[in-house]
Amino acid sequence: MKTLKFRNNDEMPAFGLGTWKSGEGEVYNAVKTAIKNGYRHIDCAAAYGNEKEVGKALAEVIEEGIVSREDLWITSKLWSNMHAKDDVMIALKQSLSDLQLEYLDLYLIHWPIAQKKEIPFVSDVSHFIPLEELPNEETWAAMEDAVEQGLIKHIGVSNFGPKALQQLIDNSKIKPEMNQIEAHPYFQQKEMMGFCETNGIHVTAYAPLGSGDRAAKFKAENEPVLLKDPAILDIAASKNASPGQVLISWAITRGTSVIPKSVNPKRILENFEAQAVELSESDMDKITALDKNYRFLTGEHWVYEGSPYTLESIWA
Repeated sequence: MKTLKFRNNDEMPAFGLGTWKSGEGEVYNAVKTAIKNGYRHIDCAAAYGNEKEVGKALAEVIEEGIVSREDLWITSKLWSNMHAKDDVMIALKQSLSDLQLEYLDLYLIHWPIAQKKEIPFVSDVSHFIPLEELPNEETWAAMEDAVEQGLIKHIGVSNFGPKALQQLIDNSKIKPEMNQIEAHPYFQQKEMMGFCETNGIHVTAYAPLGSGDRAAKFKAENEPVLLKDPAILDIAASKNASPGQVLISWAITRGTSVIPKSVNPKRILENFEAQAVELSESDMDKITALDKNYRFLTGEHWVYEGSPYTLESIWA
């Protein structure tokens, strides 16, 4: 299994299981199935609403002796309504309690956006807190404190553009070590990949298969279907692999971590086996040519008239 090495030489499995959109009654079995079949990296978030169920699965596989805690890499994320310095520790300890863990391997700021604590998910412009009032640097400082207390081993961000990430780099004791972003052949994120490489920051690719199972409100009309792209299908046929396996192999081959989500036992195993699919330089060139600069998850759900946040400011 390929790994990404961190500054202290800790190694994160490049391949993991995503848990976004994994529903109640499904994610428990998915996590247990994944770990029994060799997965060692599980990606979680408080906002997914399923960390208690993930935690039950983690506790059981450890208790059953399938793995030790040290064998696993567990990531979680801080939601936008808990960005105030005192709230970061509250949110972290809740995730640790739900996941039945004493520490996280990686903790990420989920979005570079702050909202009021009493609002779980924004639905009105009044729910936001401008970054001038609650900057990401304040949130980051609290995460640094949690590292010093031994509750987190590594810290990073998700959905940050270069400008917001540079601000953290310039105003931090512990530099960000991860940016988790949408990345796939239709949205290859070459600028961000270059920025992160220059600054020693790893990249985790979410929505690597195009996130076709996300809610309709997050979909555009007539959006392209990555899994049906002719070039991907041709490469898959030549490798006796599935299109999904080609997409996973592409993400790992280009040096990112990748976290495809599934609750289907057969697909969970199929995704794991994608690590054995080898892509040639010619295959990689064909996939590179597919870039459309097309986001499946645009961030428009954050945009309200009069909001301090715009798509330009979020992704800048």
